Amino acid sequence: MSDQPGVTFESALSERVRAMADACTQCGKCFEVCPITEAAGVADARPREVLAGVVDILRLGDGNEAARKWANACVLSGECIKACDYGVNPRFMLAMARSTMARARNDPREQRRQGVQDFRKVARDVTHISRMQLDDQLLARLGQKADAPPSDARPDFVFYTGCNVLKTPHIALLALDVMDTIGATYQVMGGPSHCCGVVQIRTGDVETSGRFAQATMDKLAGSKSGQVVSWCPSCHIQFTETTLPTVEKVRGAKPFEMTPFMLYLRANLDRLRPHLRDRVPMRIALHKHPGVHGVVEAAEDILRAVPGVELVDLKQPAVGAMSNYFRALPALRRELQQKELDAAEAAGIDALVAVYHADHRELCAHEAVRPFQILNMLEIVGASMGLRRDDKYKRLKMMNDADAIAADCRDLAIRHGLDPETTRAVIVSMLEEQPLPVAPQS
Repeated sequence: MSDQPGVTFESALSERVRAMADACTQCGKCFEVCPITEAAGVADARPREVLAGVVDILRLGDGNEAARKWANACVLSGECIKACDYGVNPRFMLAMARSTMARARNDPREQRRQGVQDFRKVARDVTHISRMQLDDQLLARLGQKADAPPSDARPDFVFYTGCNVLKTPHIALLALDVMDTIGATYQVMGGPSHCCGVVQIRTGDVETSGRFAQATMDKLAGSKSGQVVSWCPSCHIQFTETTLPTVEKVRGAKPFEMTPFMLYLRANLDRLRPHLRDRVPMRIALHKHPGVHGVVEAAEDILRAVPGVELVDLKQPAVGAMSNYFRALPALRRELQQKELDAAEAAGIDALVAVYHADHRELCAHEAVRPFQILNMLEIVGASMGLRRDDKYKRLKMMNDADAIAADCRDLAIRHGLDPETTRAVIVSMLEEQPLPVAPQS
C-alpha cells in the first residue's frame, strides 16, 4: 500500500478539517445536546454563534470566546456526533480546534518541546508504576519486555492496551485471562513504545503526532483478521477519528478496523457464557462514560450475564470518555464523583464498578471510607470464571503515604533498577491524582 503522491499526514488532516468545516451547517444541534455547556460557562451562548466560532477557529485560527471555551472544555461524551444530521463529527472538530489554538499560542519549537515533556511524563509514570507492581514475566505478558520472544503465528487480532492501563495492570491481565479462556489468539501491544499520538496533537505538534501514530499503526497491522481490539477510549478515539481516516487519505486504505474490547467481548458472549460458572451474589452499580459508542451498553449486557449479579441504576449523569477528560472542568468532576459515591452509599450496593482504568485510579481510594468496594468490571467477570488478579494499585493508593508505598515496592523497584528519587516523584504524582479528596464520612 503506497502513499498518494504529494500527500502527507499533515496535509491530509488539514484537508479533512477543511472539508468538515465546509460541511458544518452551523445549526447548533451539537451544542444543544452537549452535557457540559453550563460547567464550561457557555450555557447562555447562542448555539449558531458558537458553531460559527468553531468553524472560524478551524479556518482562521480565531473564533469567539464561547467557541474557545466550549472547545477547551470538551470531555468527549460523543452526544454531539449523534445529534448531527449531516455526517459531521463535532467532537473531531473540537479536537482540531483545540490543536489549532495550541498552534496559535506557541511556535513549532515550543509545541514540540511541550509534546516531548508531556510524553516523557506519561512514559515515566507508566513505566515506574507498572514495575512497582509486576515482575518480568507479567511485564512480558503485557508486551513490556523488549526481549520477549516473537511468535511466528499470526493472531486473530492485536489487543492494543494503550499506555495508562498499565498503571492498573490487574485490569489488563484480567482481559488477557478472559480472552485465553474463551480461546482467542492475540498479540498484546501497548505502552509508551506504541503511542497513539494524542499527547502531541494536544500541544499542536501535528507532525510528531502523525509520525508516532503511523509508526504504532504499522505495528498494530499484524493480525490475520485485520482487526485491532482496543482497551483505552482515548487511544480508540484518537485512532478512529483522527489517525485512521487521515491515513486512509494518504495511503488509499485503512490498515485495520478497531473494535473496543467491551464490544468485542459482548459479540463473543456465547463463547463467554459457558465459563461464567460461579455465582457472584452482588448488587453493583456501573460507573458510566458514553464517549465510545456502545461500550456502556455492552458492559451492562456482560454483567447481566454473570450469575448472581444485580445491576442497580444510581440515576447519575453519564458524561465524557473517562474521568480524566474533565481536566478543564475540575469542579464538575468533583461534583459528579461526590454525588455518585453518595448515591452508591444510599443505595446500599456492594460495589461501584468502573469499565476504564482512569476512573478506577480516581475512585478506588474511596473504598477506604465507603461501605462498598470499588472494582473494575473484569474483576466481577473474572470472579465468575475463577480468575483473579490482585489490585495492587488500589492497595497502594489506599495507603495514602508516599514513604509507605516506596517501602512496600522497594524490592521490585530494586529488581527493575528504578531510580529511588524518580520513583518517589511518581508515587507523589499517583497520590495527587485524587480529584475528590478521600475524607471520612460522618
